[in-house]
Amino acid sequence: MALIKNKSFFFVSLMILVAIFGVALGGTVHKVGDSKGWTMMGVDYEAWASSRTFQVGDSLVFEYNQDYHDVNEVTPNNFELCIPSDPLERYETGSDTVTLMKTGVHNFICGVPGHCNIGQKLQIVVLPASLGPVAAPVPRPVRSPRSSLSPSPSPLADSPVNNGPRYQMGPSPAPHSAALNSSAWIGFYSLIFLLSLFILV
Repeated sequence: MALIKNKSFFFVSLMILVAIFGVALGGTVHKVGDSKGWTMMGVDYEAWASSRTFQVGDSLVFEYNQDYHDVNEVTPNNFELCIPSDPLERYETGSDTVTLMKTGVHNFICGVPGHCNIGQKLQIVVLPASLGPVAAPVPRPVRSPRSSLSPSPSPLADSPVNNGPRYQMGPSPAPHSAALNSSAWIGFYSLIFLLSLFILV
């Protein structure tokens, strides 16, 4: 009897771990600057960042020539003033991956003198991980009681088309990535494998 309880506990624990592992692999990988990478010329990093949604669990990949550039995560003040001293983190390999673990504003600059001042800087806003947009009801205006002095409403005011619930979509979701789809399959197949292993034991 104790063996069955231990197997059940082990199986449930493995299912939870597989589920967590599958979710952790689901973040989107963003190559900073796309094909141009992390450089001081030819990339508008503000426009690049504004075209994407960043969420906890996503990763930024900085690719650059390490002889001429580096990456410094800095405070908002040091970002505005382009001060690379005392960074929160410094990356210097030429191919650095930064996993976004916290919500909020994240600031990155090149620490080579003059590079940040001419635009080699990136500021992003990281949102909590989510399951996509959720439609939220939009409150309807409160109608005052009709009086004889108020104008009569239009014939369409009470039509079924105007009386239905109104919804407003939230922010657009991050584009689905291959990582998100593959992590779901990895989790699914891992669960099947563990289940078959449990049955055979």
